[in-house]
Amino acid sequence: MKEILIIDDDKHINAMLEETLENSGFAVTKAFSGTQASKLLKSGKGFDLILLDLMLPGISGEELLKLIEDIPVIVVSAKADTADKVGLLLGGAADYITKPFDMDELLARITVQLRRYENAKDSSKLTYKDITLDNITHIAASQGGEVKLTRTEYAILKLLMLNSERAVAKLTILEKISADTPDCTEDSLKIHIHNLRKKLREISGKEYISSVWGIGFMLKEKS
Repeated sequence: MKEILIIDDDKHINAMLEETLENSGFAVTKAFSGTQASKLLKSGKGFDLILLDLMLPGISGEELLKLIEDIPVIVVSAKADTADKVGLLLGGAADYITKPFDMDELLARITVQLRRYENAKDSSKLTYKDITLDNITHIAASQGGEVKLTRTEYAILKLLMLNSERAVAKLTILEKISADTPDCTEDSLKIHIHNLRKKLREISGKEYISSVWGIGFMLKEKS
């Protein structure tokens, strides 16, 4: 049974979500503050998905998002400004739905994200266009051959492939790969990206990693 963590200080919304999710076959854990949620995340209890409000007592939703790794997060917030949505999606959120929301739509979004992350977790290989990344050997392959990636190059490419055709902020990349590559800094990231671009070009003959001005990088085949 998939377990969902609801983080929302509104007791009515929390209870409504709990009832609907449990009736849909999910296990539910609830947190009513950012501080409580932080303790749950650090406890080691495994969650399959998180529904995250932003306006929380204690630690804010934006700060919590930075602490969450390898769990899909759907932001559920009354903030409807496009800039807020874009910033959170670039900051690592998997999806964003605005309050008030339709429960059937939220359930559909939850299903999509669980399926997407389950497929990525279970697969030993990731694929984008004609690029394949082996999660065990750290080898990137294409029609023109294959190339062994460094630990940092692999971590970067994996993150970009999981977010293909979406801009990923530089700080998000550094935060998400920090556990595996603590030596990677904002300055050295440019070098790793340069080397990764070169290796992908050598095996595919194409440019795959684009710089997104003022934000970061995106995996997208250039036409």
